[in-house]
Amino acid sequence: MSSFEIVAAGALDPARLHAAFTAAFADYLIGPFELAPAQWPQFLARQGVELAESRVAVQRGEPIAFCLAAPRPETDSWRLGTMGALPAARGSGTAPALLDDFVARAQAAGVGSVELECFAQNTRALRLYEGRGFREVDALHGWRHAGGSANGSTDIPAPIELPDAFAWLGACPAAGIALPLQVTPRSLRALPVTLQAWRRGDAQIVFSESADTRLQVHSLVDRDPAQEDARALVAALFSRYPRQAIHVPQLQRQVVGGAALESLGFERLALHQLWLRRPLA
Repeated sequence: MSSFEIVAAGALDPARLHAAFTAAFADYLIGPFELAPAQWPQFLARQGVELAESRVAVQRGEPIAFCLAAPRPETDSWRLGTMGALPAARGSGTAPALLDDFVARAQAAGVGSVELECFAQNTRALRLYEGRGFREVDALHGWRHAGGSANGSTDIPAPIELPDAFAWLGACPAAGIALPLQVTPRSLRALPVTLQAWRRGDAQIVFSESADTRLQVHSLVDRDPAQEDARALVAALFSRYPRQAIHVPQLQRQVVGGAALESLGFERLALHQLWLRRPLA
C-alpha cells in the first residue's frame, strides 16, 4: 500500500467518516457494528469523541483508518474512543502511526495518561496497545440474569433525579473510584433511552427499560468494597421487575459492583474488555 497522510477528522465529510467506520467494523469481533447515518452523532457523543482531537489516515483523498479521541479532563486523561482500519489497510502501518500520533498529541497537551478499552479476545489489537506501553487497569465484564430471582427485596428505593445521580457519579474520581467513561455522566447523557436512577447508602444504579422486556444496567457503582448496597439495589430490581431479564454490558468493574452481581447469580458474559492505560511522563 502506498503512503498515506494523517488529517484532522473534523475536516472530513461526516458521511465519509461514517462509511469508513462501517467498513472497518464489518467483521468486528462481536459481530458487524452497523450504525445508520442518523445514529452517528449519538454514537460519537456516547464515546465522548471530539473530532477536533481525532485523526484519520487518508490515501488518495479517501479515509482508510481512523483514531477517534475522547479527552477526559475530569481524570487528566485522553481516551482512545475507537480506532479502526479498512480491511485493505490492515498491516499497512496506519494503525501504529495513528496510535503514535494520538499518544504524542496527548503528551503535548500535558495530560497525565492515555486510556482505552479493548476486548481481551482481540489479540491483534492488544499486541499493538501493549507494544506501545499500555497496561491493564482492570477487567470490564458483562453480566446477564434471566430474572425471576428469589433474591428479591421488598425495599424498593425512591427514584432520584438524574442531575443528582450524575453529580454523584461525577464525584467518584475525587472519592478514589476510577470509572470507564461509558458509565459516567458524559456518556450516559448521550443515551437515546429514558434513564432511571436509584441510590442506597454508598451505591447507585442507573438503568433503563427496553421494549423487549429487558432491563439494561448502564452504571452500577458501590464505593464500599463490601458492595452490600449494590447487592440491595440489584435485589430491588428483581422485586420491582420480576419478569424482566437484566443485562449489564462489558463495562462493569468487579471491585465497584461486579462482585455483587456475581453473588446474586448473574452469569458472566463470555467476551470481556480490558481497561488499559499508559502514563505520560
